[in-house]
Amino acid sequence: MPLQALLVSPFLISLGAVALAEIGDKTQLLSLVLAAKFKKPWPICAGILIASLLSHAIAAELGAWLARWMTPGVQRWLIGLSFLAVAAWALLPEKEEPVDAPPRHGRGVFAVSVIAFFLAELGDRTQIATVVLGAQYQPLWQVIAGSTLGMLAANVPVVFLGARFATRMPLRATRLATAALFAALGVWILLR
Repeated sequence: MPLQALLVSPFLISLGAVALAEIGDKTQLLSLVLAAKFKKPWPICAGILIASLLSHAIAAELGAWLARWMTPGVQRWLIGLSFLAVAAWALLPEKEEPVDAPPRHGRGVFAVSVIAFFLAELGDRTQIATVVLGAQYQPLWQVIAGSTLGMLAANVPVVFLGARFATRMPLRATRLATAALFAALGVWILLR
C-alpha cells in the first residue's frame, strides 16, 4: 500500500480521530477509577477492548446503514457538518462528574470493566464520531479497528500509569488538536 493511501486510510483516520477525542473524556476518568479500585490492569484493559469493539462496531454499522439511505449530496453535507459539530463539541471541556467505582466482585473485574465502559460510551462524542466515520469510510472493519485502537491508545496508559499520567495531560491543547482534526475533515468533505 503506498504511503499516501496508508496515511488517509480509514484505519488511521479513525484511530487518530478517536484517540484525540478520547483525551480528557469521562471514560479516561473511569479508567483511572477502575485502576485505583481494582489494581488489576490486564482485566480492565481487556474489558476496555471488548466494550470499545462492541460499541464502535455498532456505531460504525449504524453510520454505514444511514449512509445507504441518503443521496451522495445529502450524505456529503450531513457528514461534513457532523464533523464540524464534533469539532465544536471537542472544544467543550468534559464535565467532571463524580464517578463511583463499581463494587468489587473478585474475578468480575473484567465483566465490570466491559459493562462500565460500554455504558459510558453510549452517546459519547467518540461513539458519535464513529457513526460519522462509518458513514464516510469503507472498509468498515478499518473504521471499527481504528476507533477501537484509538480508545485503547487513550485509555490503556491511564490504567497503567494512573493519576500521575492523567494529571499531566495538556487537555486544552488536546481539545484544540481534536477540534482542528475534525474541522479539517469536515471542511475537506464539504469541499470535495
